[in-house]
Amino acid sequence: MSANSFGKLFRLTTFGESHGPSVGGVLDGVPAGMELDIASIQIQMDRRRPGQSTVSTERNETDIPQFISGLFEGKTTGAPLAFVIPNKDVRSEDYDALKDLYRPGHADFTYQEKFGFRDHRGGGRSSARTMAPWVCAGAIAEQILRAQGIEITAWVSQVGEIESKVSGPFSRGSIDQNVVRCPDIQMAEKMEAAILEVKEAGDSLGGVIQCRVDGVPAGLGEPQFSKLPAMLSQAMFSINAVKGFEMGDGFSIVGRKGSEVNDSFISDASGISTKSNHAGGVLGGISNGMPLLFRVAFKPVSTIGKEQDTVNQSGDALLLSAKGRHDPCVVPRAVPIVESMCALVLCDLWFIQQSRK
Repeated sequence: MSANSFGKLFRLTTFGESHGPSVGGVLDGVPAGMELDIASIQIQMDRRRPGQSTVSTERNETDIPQFISGLFEGKTTGAPLAFVIPNKDVRSEDYDALKDLYRPGHADFTYQEKFGFRDHRGGGRSSARTMAPWVCAGAIAEQILRAQGIEITAWVSQVGEIESKVSGPFSRGSIDQNVVRCPDIQMAEKMEAAILEVKEAGDSLGGVIQCRVDGVPAGLGEPQFSKLPAMLSQAMFSINAVKGFEMGDGFSIVGRKGSEVNDSFISDASGISTKSNHAGGVLGGISNGMPLLFRVAFKPVSTIGKEQDTVNQSGDALLLSAKGRHDPCVVPRAVPIVESMCALVLCDLWFIQQSRK
């Protein structure tokens, strides 16, 4: 299986399946002598891990990374930084009945067609479980970025039809004050109620995650085929269940005039900036020094308790009512994944920009 690596100078390669002994990664390009803040890595891992609230799956994993290479006396050595995350709470028997079925909305059919073989236990390599290493690597990338004054925060701005209109910046503390990870308390309560309602009904909801990055210097992004929005969209569309990505004003900008959405330049004691930020911090695919603003849309979770029409590998029609432990809405746990993939992109592009100097 190819395409298990992401990044150029700062490069992550991952391995593992949902119900294998472990998942993990190898992160290459981490500078030597960096004192790794293990506690901050674990905070991000805990924000993603399953079993954390009533609106997430009941699978209970501790998600504590074990570093097996590239770390000595708490500091990076410059060697590949390798880590494993054990899978401890698997129930593979929950998936025995799905061995020959194609679950609607899942990768079962496409994996079978592509490889002629698939691991049906929890989705195998296509499972969101394989994103745990992304969060670990992204948390390391964030430590590098913070040293440059770059801060990434993402939050849930919509669940189903319930949408919050608040905009950042927000602290992660304010985002994490409720299980939905929406800093708008009133909307968060409605979102939580909606998720619990569909969970009880055996159904699911989608949603939107909004991300803001402050402190990004002008100049990140490589024309023509590694533009910053292109790399961010690739990273976001690599996340399971993502169906949409927009930068700045995104699709809403098509209904407005150029005179309304062009960001006029201004100059003051702090330097050159723009009056507004309809472009989301990017011009010509390169960061312009304004905050990066983007949104990511997630579809409703595909595994639901309601009966759905499907077929088996022989083409026989069947009714499927899925069992097992699944999120009724993925967006609360996807917040740190969005942050981490954004961090991997920015860290890679930052190193590429530094190489020019």
